[in-house]
Amino acid sequence: MRTLAPGENTALPSATVTISVRSTSPVNTSAILLTSAGRVRSDADLVFYNQPTAPGVSFQSAGSADVISVATNHLPADIDTVAIAASLDGTGPATFATAGSINATVTPEGPGDTITFSPTGLTSEAAVVCLEIYRRADSWKVRAVGAGYDTGLAGLATAFGIEVEDDAPPADAPPAAATQTPVTDPQPWPPHNAPPASATPAPQQNSGVPMHSDLFAPSHAEVSGPGLQKQGSKMCRVGLAGEVMARAGSMVAYQGDLRFEALGAGGFGRMMRQTLTGEGVPLMKVSGQGDLFLANAAADVHLIDLDGTDGLTINGGNVLAFEPSLTYEIKRVQGAGAMSNAGLFNCVFTGRGRIAITTDGTPVVLNVDAATYADPQAAVAWSSSLHTSVKSNDSFNLGTLIGRSTGERFTLAFSGQGFVVVQPSELPPGGFVGGTGGGNDAGVGGMLGGFLGR
Repeated sequence: MRTLAPGENTALPSATVTISVRSTSPVNTSAILLTSAGRVRSDADLVFYNQPTAPGVSFQSAGSADVISVATNHLPADIDTVAIAASLDGTGPATFATAGSINATVTPEGPGDTITFSPTGLTSEAAVVCLEIYRRADSWKVRAVGAGYDTGLAGLATAFGIEVEDDAPPADAPPAAATQTPVTDPQPWPPHNAPPASATPAPQQNSGVPMHSDLFAPSHAEVSGPGLQKQGSKMCRVGLAGEVMARAGSMVAYQGDLRFEALGAGGFGRMMRQTLTGEGVPLMKVSGQGDLFLANAAADVHLIDLDGTDGLTINGGNVLAFEPSLTYEIKRVQGAGAMSNAGLFNCVFTGRGRIAITTDGTPVVLNVDAATYADPQAAVAWSSSLHTSVKSNDSFNLGTLIGRSTGERFTLAFSGQGFVVVQPSELPPGGFVGGTGGGNDAGVGGMLGGFLGR
């Protein structure tokens, strides 16, 4: 049996497989047939308990597990991906944060390894994409996803292009009598200090306010100003009067009249490069007038202003938001070759404008005025004008031959004039699928990044 990590992919063990989904809490399992554009052709491409078959895909309940059967040789020619999803059925917990474990197991027809994956780190999601089976040239692969939607199956279906009809409005109720006495909320929120109708005055608090907490300190108040601003250390506030590009799913709150439009990788060319490299930024465009608050997994937020004289090379997983005056391309890190599993491809931002980035912890910013080296997983961003190469740190000896390593086998070397932002963590950035892989092993997770809420 092989256990996949989030974002990891491997060859599908046979042309026909069954995927068994088991969960501690009751879930509804579904399979979504997707074209190369990451969209369904029609509502018939959603396979679940109430629509159990489609060409090459079927659903059945097997007691403690829901079972999806996929025969890749019977899938339509224009179907490139089958996404396996699970959504809470509403009879138990509201989110996966308290729903217990969930596991998806791929079993081949005939000989071959069984593959298993258990999504972890789920919080407010009510639906999650567990796995995707996707076409790569003339073969098929399976990829662990583990990304979800707060809005449940409806949000997941909408993201893939399935129309979700609203419930019909109830029949018109008879008009209320003109003399009907309005009902007053006995415990209004927020509380107020209006005296009751009784002639006896209520006891007054000494300070004249309804409650006390350090939450009401000025340090927790909303910051002001137009454009991208830091709201504390782990949030970004955007005073919006136009539009801004933000990481898909990073909105935590907003005020005003704002509109959200999913952009995926940000254009067909970038989508193709993200598909091949696994690197990119799953984007949404936010437009309108109001205040937008963004965050990503409680990571530290930092603002960088580009004046157009140099670019910023950054891992796509560390991009939170940027002004539309900036543009970016996915480029190979010079000299990294196949030695780095985190920085083979990165995003290069150019132009004039502000970008908000995230780091796992408080970073150090190194001025490259001497030979500078950083772990590929810890180097978050650097000046695009810097030259990069790979330095091998392990000496070749008997210990190397038998598998011993310092754990620092390769580092990125920087030379030239500029800076390097290094975070105190060697974990790849999370929260999305595209951007943690490298090269051809990235599967289609990058292309689906804009649709999987990552």
